[in-house]
Amino acid sequence: MKKKSEGAFGDLLPAVILKKLNELLEQLHRTDLPNHRGIVLNIYEKGSQHIDTQINISDKVSEKAKETKIVDLVLPSQLSTDQAMTLWKKVQDAGYVDINYQPLISRTQAALLAVAMAERLGIKEKWKVFEALWNRKYMYKDYYRAMEQHQSLVFQDKLKQLFS
Repeated sequence: MKKKSEGAFGDLLPAVILKKLNELLEQLHRTDLPNHRGIVLNIYEKGSQHIDTQINISDKVSEKAKETKIVDLVLPSQLSTDQAMTLWKKVQDAGYVDINYQPLISRTQAALLAVAMAERLGIKEKWKVFEALWNRKYMYKDYYRAMEQHQSLVFQDKLKQLFS
């Protein structure tokens, strides 16, 4: 009889979640992401008091496996106006942010999104506002890095179409 190796991910995660993670990793490897530095998954036990990120699982996963935690989040006043909520809805529908308004895109794309939203909402201190919301530092560096990437032009065009 074989003994399971201790500490293996199979001991921590249901098989359906492992399968979904493997599918996502395969998709990631097929894409060309020049500044990709890795993936961070935060896994918390049931009843944990804190969550940094949320993983949305397919509807095919059992209800128990799909249990997610939603952060009690208060948006800054500049990002919770009617106009801002219209923009949030658009970027959520496009898959750029999750239900907690956290980015699901690369750091450089998130910086471009922050600039686009700040311009439309008249936010002058964009980095301060978005860095606080997204718990990030030095987003201006992400923005300047984005300006050096060809793919950023395509993403900016998508944002213009989305927000028009």
